[in-house]
Amino acid sequence: MTDHVLVDIRDNVAWVTFNRPEARNAISMEMREALVRHFADFEMDPSVRCVVMRGAGEIFLAGGDVKAMHQVNRTMTPEERYKMRLHGMHYTDYRIEALRRMRKPVIASVHGACAGAGMSLVGAADLAIAAEGTRFTFAFSKIGLSPDGGSSYFLPRMMGMKKAFELAFLSELFDAETAKEIGLINWVVPADKLAEETEKLALRLANSATKALGNIKELFNKSLDNTLEQQLRAETKSFAECVMTEDHVEGVNAFVEKRKATFKGR
Repeated sequence: MTDHVLVDIRDNVAWVTFNRPEARNAISMEMREALVRHFADFEMDPSVRCVVMRGAGEIFLAGGDVKAMHQVNRTMTPEERYKMRLHGMHYTDYRIEALRRMRKPVIASVHGACAGAGMSLVGAADLAIAAEGTRFTFAFSKIGLSPDGGSSYFLPRMMGMKKAFELAFLSELFDAETAKEIGLINWVVPADKLAEETEKLALRLANSATKALGNIKELFNKSLDNTLEQQLRAETKSFAECVMTEDHVEGVNAFVEKRKATFKGR
């Protein structure tokens, strides 16, 4: 098992740490493979009710490993690189699909810098919180690449086509406040409060009605492609499923009894 990704599960929260600080947490093949495995595990583990992604060291994630790309370019033909990338990108596809499919909230806790594939992960997360002073850049175009990790899907939907083109074509740096204004992240907090505020948010979600949150996530995912009629039918089915849960009964009882609900994720 690689140590490029660390996992700590406590209080129903899976803390996922990108752990290549010496390489600015640039994504390695080992990291891609580990994330696919871990996300699949979280999806099936009822004890995990919220997932947090964060970076070790000074930054969140610097994107792809450009030094590794340089070595590959020196030693492989264009055809060999093409085949290798097609194989490697499968892990990216599976990772993002698992993250979006997972019927649990996923939070990106961002600090320092976030570039390229890091922005793709933030875009794919359900919620994102960033430290003041964090810098973002799309980065792909600066090394002659188009994006991966779903960012070409998520970014235009978050901020509109014109802004997404601006970020992708120019790859300029922008700060956390701008990231919030354009819809990439939800909150900006003081750097020394990032861990505290992230944990507060994660625990709030982990102690919420997990099945309801999962259904909300699925509905929002479907809404991007459904017609209104299809979405209304999906809402009806989802609502009926939630009515059958223990958490729904507890939520109603707590409301009537004027107390805080204790949800179990069932």
